[in-house]
Amino acid sequence: MTSTATRKTAPPAAMVPPRNTAPRPGGARRGRAVLVAAILGVALLAIILLSSSLGQFSTSPAQVAGSLGRVLFGGADPLGTRLDATLWTIRFPRTALALLVGACLAVAGTLMQGLFANPLAEPSIIGVSAGASVGASLAIVSGVAAALPWVLPGSAFLGAIVVTGLVWSLARSNGRAVVLALVLTGIAVNAVAGAATSFLVFLGDTSSREQIIFWQMGTLSNASWESVGITAGLFLACLFCCLPLRRSLDVLALGDRTASAMGVGVERLRLITILLSCVLTGVAVAFAGVISFVGLIVPHALRLVVGPSQRYLVPLSCLGGAVLLGLADIAARTVIPFADLPVGVFTALLGGPLFLLLLRRTLRGTGASS
Repeated sequence: MTSTATRKTAPPAAMVPPRNTAPRPGGARRGRAVLVAAILGVALLAIILLSSSLGQFSTSPAQVAGSLGRVLFGGADPLGTRLDATLWTIRFPRTALALLVGACLAVAGTLMQGLFANPLAEPSIIGVSAGASVGASLAIVSGVAAALPWVLPGSAFLGAIVVTGLVWSLARSNGRAVVLALVLTGIAVNAVAGAATSFLVFLGDTSSREQIIFWQMGTLSNASWESVGITAGLFLACLFCCLPLRRSLDVLALGDRTASAMGVGVERLRLITILLSCVLTGVAVAFAGVISFVGLIVPHALRLVVGPSQRYLVPLSCLGGAVLLGLADIAARTVIPFADLPVGVFTALLGGPLFLLLLRRTLRGTGASS
């Protein structure tokens, strides 16, 4: 018997699966994130020069850059000339504080939206701003804030921490705090804190009432290098702690059960995220008052461009929040000559209509896909 060897033949061309040459979605998102970061970085540098140049004492961007070079690299005395003294004691601290506060609020909003898996979430949900208002109002009405300047931001920060801890403890049931319980408890505690602030305003005299109202509208007029240093230190520490949580927050968006099945400690993640958001918002409110819409509009707008991944949203929110509040601070100092308007007014004027436009776009996209 003779055996015949079977010859292996190549499959027809129609049976060979075509090679996928389409770009990966992750690569496209990474490219958009890099582009957005570059645009925001350039805008941030322009805002620093512009914000430092504008004011009652007229300067130019070239003079601002020259002062930076003389002091930072040439070792010149920052108080040596009138120009340097104005820039290094008033404008540079205010500009730096505006950028840091904007970054703090935006990152805190990004964490809250990732934690609640809701683009409408912001730090005020858990009572941070309301608690800070109670603490600041108590310090102003009691008169201690006038005697000791650091009591006002300290009381605001302490009030934010206490009220947030109260919301967390009241929302826990059977050893865990679910999202719905946090939201409903936050609404109730916010109402009580708002009533407490109104009662303190009623008890205060005319000067105290005006100071509380102006503080609640947001102001950067009391910026100093000490407040910049404290805000920068807490911001960098919280940002360093936020970076390892980004993947877990992305998994949490799939639901608590799915996240637990994938090895995510949901309760621990929720507690750490709320604590970081509380510290970021608390330090921002302590030194700048209540500033709305930054933590809501910045991550929402970035999400429409780079997608929902926290890997890109957290670092980009730092730049986006700094740019937004930097622009608002420039408007607050220049719209009315020789007047320093509350910066929170401009974030609300800009953030409200912009948020409505983004919301309408989101709703149209949802309707188209359904």
